[in-house]
Amino acid sequence: DGASVAKQLAEAMEALVVPMMSGYDAVFIPATTTGKNIAPRIAAKLDVMQLSDITDVIDTDTFERPIYAGNAILTVKSSDAKKVITVRGTAFEAAGEDGSASVEAANAPAGPFKSEFVSEQMVKSDRPELAGAKRVVSGGRALGSKEEFDRLIVPLADKLEAAVGASRAAVDAGYAPNDY
Repeated sequence: DGASVAKQLAEAMEALVVPMMSGYDAVFIPATTTGKNIAPRIAAKLDVMQLSDITDVIDTDTFERPIYAGNAILTVKSSDAKKVITVRGTAFEAAGEDGSASVEAANAPAGPFKSEFVSEQMVKSDRPELAGAKRVVSGGRALGSKEEFDRLIVPLADKLEAAVGASRAAVDAGYAPNDY
């Protein structure tokens, strides 16, 4: 607990985790937007290779992860003494609540840090979330404009009760917001 780590900014989380690593061989971080922001910084400070998006643990040094949009599985072996690993959230069964792992208290780093949390805006949508949607209607740069994206993609997604997706190129061109 502490104000400096409340919003899980990478600098503060790295300052919290790295000193604790002397007593551990690995840190497992969810492969979320936040986790993918924090893990590289921790790996760099520890001077180790980050293992990303793993879906299986073969042994203490060997892991599997998807490549080519999930069409192939890569087996990765790390010889680093410390491991910084992001884990795909749906890859493992949820742990039971009757475990006996100990909880170690840590003091939040004091800072100041170069980055700081400024504000947060919550966006409410009646559409399903993109990450968990059963159906997604997506558009790309070929639509040509924000107006065409809104005219074709959004109504179709509404009819299908689908999430709206957009390619990186469509987002960069301003056709769709970054949260699609």
